[in-house]
Amino acid sequence: MQVYLVGGAVRDKLLGRPVTERDWVVVGARPDDLLQQGYRAVGRDFPVFLHPETQEEYALARTERKSGSGHTGFICDFSPDITLEEDLLRRDLTVNAMALDDSGKLIDPYGGMRDLEQHLLRHVSSAFREDPLRVFRVARFAARYAPLGFTVAEESLALMRDMAESGELASLTAERVWKETEKALGEDSPEVFISVLRECNALASWFPEVDHLFGVPQRPEYHPEVDTGIHTLMSMKVAASLSKEREIRFAALVHDLGKGDTPMQEWPRHVGHESRGIKRVRELSKRLKVPRSFSDLGELVSRFHLDIHRAEELRPATLLRKLMEMDVLRRPERFEQILLACEADARGRLGLENRAYPQRQFWQAALISLRSVAPKTIQERGLEGEAFMQALQTARENALQSFRDDWKSHHDKQPH
Repeated sequence: MQVYLVGGAVRDKLLGRPVTERDWVVVGARPDDLLQQGYRAVGRDFPVFLHPETQEEYALARTERKSGSGHTGFICDFSPDITLEEDLLRRDLTVNAMALDDSGKLIDPYGGMRDLEQHLLRHVSSAFREDPLRVFRVARFAARYAPLGFTVAEESLALMRDMAESGELASLTAERVWKETEKALGEDSPEVFISVLRECNALASWFPEVDHLFGVPQRPEYHPEVDTGIHTLMSMKVAASLSKEREIRFAALVHDLGKGDTPMQEWPRHVGHESRGIKRVRELSKRLKVPRSFSDLGELVSRFHLDIHRAEELRPATLLRKLMEMDVLRRPERFEQILLACEADARGRLGLENRAYPQRQFWQAALISLRSVAPKTIQERGLEGEAFMQALQTARENALQSFRDDWKSHHDKQPH
């Protein structure tokens, strides 16, 4: 029985990146051999065991043979005769198909080290196409390693393109596609996930609303990059620099979906795209079974991003109405997410990536002013019902008016 460290742990070790989890392959053993040593069986579809002390996963070496559609239709062979090279052959990318033995020697039968040095993500074999989920996995790895200069090999992109155009991606479940998407949103360059999917014609299968944005023009005086799809990618990139929260990055992805529904004769203007986008965010979220924390934020940013941008133009009554519609008193943390996503939108434009966004500070200060009005002090005046609500409304508007005056006075004195 021989044990090898495999997969991502080897890849990241060679890249000098932190190794967060380790997976092991056991060659020349049967399930009983591990059970007798105190390992605990946890695998459903194939034998995986937890080490009795480290609780790390140890899997028997196996081969896989396609037996049906989708990413689950496989027959596994895990006999003691399966070699390490055969086990590594079934893996997706060459950089994931390396192993280290107990002496630290590298086993690299498919050129993974070469591809690491050349910063390439390349499929191991033609068996790659047997699992359509791998299209999304490769796009996710591209999002993770793009800051290191990694790209997807041309021959792998061509294979992924064939898989997308064959309709194989339709066999995937929403849960698996969303799981890869959510992971990709947490990577260093989440916009690369979207761009790679589009490059291999896979974006339209699960993200048609996003795919439809590419080629849709915007007014160049506001959007020097012009193309709405490019603006979306740029917004995601800025969002990733502002926050690690995946919900904010998702909101940046979907904030302009309404522009895909603008009639061509109205281009490059997109009047009403904010409200149109809400429907599209809901459709996308339903298709992918997106969690509520993501979809709700996406809808709010779609609906309010122009209002957030126009902060200083709004009258106190309008400011108050917008704040209450965003439920800022009960959900201040979500309000901060909205503001960050809107900043990503404002700065996700060619040549404007580093511009100031005072609107975020404006709305944060407006919330402080709103909170300064204590309903209890109005109740102490003996007001109830409609009279109480009207007095509270007036007090809040007055507080926001005072805040706006102070803000304007302060900023008018600032050097331009």
